[in-house]
Amino acid sequence: MLLTHKMAMESDKITAISIEAQEFLDLSRKYRVMAVPRTIINDTEVIEGAMPESMFVKQIVTAVPPKPAS
Repeated sequence: MLLTHKMAMESDKITAISIEAQEFLDLSRKYRVMAVPRTIINDTEVIEGAMPESMFVKQIVTAVPPKPAS
């Protein structure tokens, strides 16, 4: 969770929001949170569980391919 907020502070292309799953049950159900941390990317990609930063960043880069140059 801390890493996602650091990434958001470094880039205006990233937004990070953290919620307490027990306090926001409607969101927990919507995103099918069964364990934490659970990272949702663009409402479609999911990263489950804690992992080393390098692995987390690699999964994010894989989940969000770069936009083609215009």
